[in-house]
Amino acid sequence: MSIETTSAAQMVIVGAGPAGVRAAQTLLQHGVRPVIIDEAALPGGQIYRQGPAGRAHARHRYGFEWKRAQAIHAAGADNAARADYRAQTTVWNAVPGQLDVIHNGHIDSIPYTHLLLATGATDRVLPFSGWTLPGVFTLGGAQIALKSQNCLFGPRIVFAGTGPLLYLVAYQYARAGGQVLAVLDSAPQSAQIRAMPALLNAPLTLAKGMYYLSWLRTHGVPIHHDAHITAATGTGRVEGVNALIGGSTRFIACDAIAVGHGLRSETQLADLLDCDFDFDDAQRAWLPRRDADGRSTTPGVYLAGDGAGIQGAIVAEWAGERAALAMLDDAGVPIDKHRIAPLQRKQAAYARFRQGLYQAFPQPAVPKSCDDNVTVCRCEGITAGALRKAAIEYNITDLNRLKALTRIGMGLCQGRMCHTGAAELLAQCQNVPLSSIGRLRSQAPIKPLNLAALGEAC
Repeated sequence: MSIETTSAAQMVIVGAGPAGVRAAQTLLQHGVRPVIIDEAALPGGQIYRQGPAGRAHARHRYGFEWKRAQAIHAAGADNAARADYRAQTTVWNAVPGQLDVIHNGHIDSIPYTHLLLATGATDRVLPFSGWTLPGVFTLGGAQIALKSQNCLFGPRIVFAGTGPLLYLVAYQYARAGGQVLAVLDSAPQSAQIRAMPALLNAPLTLAKGMYYLSWLRTHGVPIHHDAHITAATGTGRVEGVNALIGGSTRFIACDAIAVGHGLRSETQLADLLDCDFDFDDAQRAWLPRRDADGRSTTPGVYLAGDGAGIQGAIVAEWAGERAALAMLDDAGVPIDKHRIAPLQRKQAAYARFRQGLYQAFPQPAVPKSCDDNVTVCRCEGITAGALRKAAIEYNITDLNRLKALTRIGMGLCQGRMCHTGAAELLAQCQNVPLSSIGRLRSQAPIKPLNLAALGEAC
């Protein structure tokens, strides 16, 4: 990478979650005033999302992580006061050296020489019968409602999917007074037992997870392993869920369902900037390639946090600091390189823990029993049957070809909700590895723009 002079460097950070906050803090400590762009009104990201009351009731909102959340909020507030902080601002396009953003309906462009993408992650959700019914939410959506608005979905709610977030949100809802009827974990309990040696690399984090699990059991919440939703049922809204539990189908009457099959990284900006991607078997996803310090394959573009691969909030803080140090070093700003080694050691330990999580909570594929009538793409109304028919009729083995012929991923969400399901279905239909069908390529605008804004952009 070419070296920029300090005076010529324009450093921009996208995202004010744990990675973005620590990165900005590091830049400011070295005398560099970055531009920080974030869609939320207040810093913290999804994991430490702030409600209208700011830091009030932190213990209630964040549980064991309340002190860490407060630290991120305090650092984020300090960053906002000292940096060029652009809250409630969405990046909708990226080209080399420039980001296109929208704020309050107005278009603007922000130049950069060094860009850190700390874009975070969203829920990974697989389609199932009835998943478009009102009353079906993602785990992340359920958690956001609790944190930002102090409200619960339900009152009778079933939590389903897999991953640590499943137990955390179920625990948070039960502690807040929600009637949690069941937790349906698609992972077999045997997988979690086998993963225990790797999970011991982060004993405190493991202890927190075990506490959530034991608290739920102690308070009478049924927890089922190797359990899979087959359908959400109801007329007009959710009235119950059918699930395969212990080899037989059971019906649970409920008012709401929160579901998530792990998390998926937000990689659209990295894609627009021509970063190279590699397929990650554990995450069943294509992720932007980066070196140990967070440098992508595109000069001047850096990656940190869950937007570069799901590692968790604690690792995101370390990765954000390390990427900021790389930005400074590449710009010719003197840094203390002895700071990198301890960050590297902590990241390595958590990487072993994360591999244990993937072993304990393997991300499932779309079941072969998924009905042809199930909607996969909500925006365009495309069913599993339509995707299967096109794949077979035209012998499609590339996901972008499937997109061109069916319009999958061309709607408002730009594939965020349907990418996973479509990819899994195509690979399954053609009996090929998921890695062989490619990925949906991103196109601007990656976030919805109204017509007035598009007219302004033109």
